[in-house]
Amino acid sequence: MSLAEGAGSLPAAVQVGLQGTGLASLSAGVQRLMDAYRSGEVPAAPVLASAREAAAYAAYRMPATAAAASAAFAQMRRGLPGWTPASVLDFGAGTGGASWAIADQLPAAAGLTLLEQSGEAIRLGRAILAESESAALRDADWRHWRLDAGETAPGPADLAVAAYVLGELTEQQQQRLTALVAEAAAAVLLLEPGTPAGHRRVLVARARLLAAGYQVVAPCPHQLGCPLEVPGDWCHFAARLQRSATHRRVKGGELSYEDEKFSYVAAVRPGVGQPDWPAGRVVRRPQQRKNLVVLDLCASDGQATKLPVGKSKGEAYRRARKTSWGDRWDAAL
Repeated sequence: MSLAEGAGSLPAAVQVGLQGTGLASLSAGVQRLMDAYRSGEVPAAPVLASAREAAAYAAYRMPATAAAASAAFAQMRRGLPGWTPASVLDFGAGTGGASWAIADQLPAAAGLTLLEQSGEAIRLGRAILAESESAALRDADWRHWRLDAGETAPGPADLAVAAYVLGELTEQQQQRLTALVAEAAAAVLLLEPGTPAGHRRVLVARARLLAAGYQVVAPCPHQLGCPLEVPGDWCHFAARLQRSATHRRVKGGELSYEDEKFSYVAAVRPGVGQPDWPAGRVVRRPQQRKNLVVLDLCASDGQATKLPVGKSKGEAYRRARKTSWGDRWDAAL
């Protein structure tokens, strides 16, 4: 199983799921989705109400959602050594991109429950996940579920994830969803677009999780206020994904890849495991200069700082040269 190209990969599974859907229909659906997401407005109706919209979402957003969820979940697990969730609840699962990414890092026996309000998204998601090499994905439990229906979430689970869901909700609904994921699981992973608005939604959810007794695992190396909560700045990261031929055609893109920008917070209840907080988190692309690497860090003391690592630092310099945006920085500052 993989997020990359080839047999058993997510692009290959999406391609099978989209068989029979014409390129013109996909392209038109993608354009409508792009317009809706870029408007920044809370949709008045479900985004994936029709089969055309669900297909467009799978072609346009599912690979990017999976890439972001994969990167965030990997950092979450690095911050919780030895922790492996056996059960996962995926709120607002769409066609299953976040679950695909998480299952890619878990044992085959992991139990996945995907909650989604769109019947068309569930139908297509089942078809896509059926092409996976992962038994956990093929056997995933899909459930029709709506936040505003007053339903309680199934559970308990080891992990609850909501990827790119908060931005489709009113502020009151965002508060309710954050409360539900906190009630449903001992560990929570929330992702939003890597925009100032997406980061603000993550910060609000982070504050609510802290108030509920959770400990932040990632990306923050502390439980303090965000040093990037200032005008003109925000905390976000990027996950690079390879575009399939279909992905390029429906988006009208020429590059073979794209960088998905995202903001996230991962948190756990006390007792799940002791978080291993790093000395800092790299919050910008490292600046590579001759015999020098400059790292922009969110530090464990809650401050944003620049760390110059020169060649004279030996091993620290070699590590800095291999460090990427979003990585932990475990050496002393």
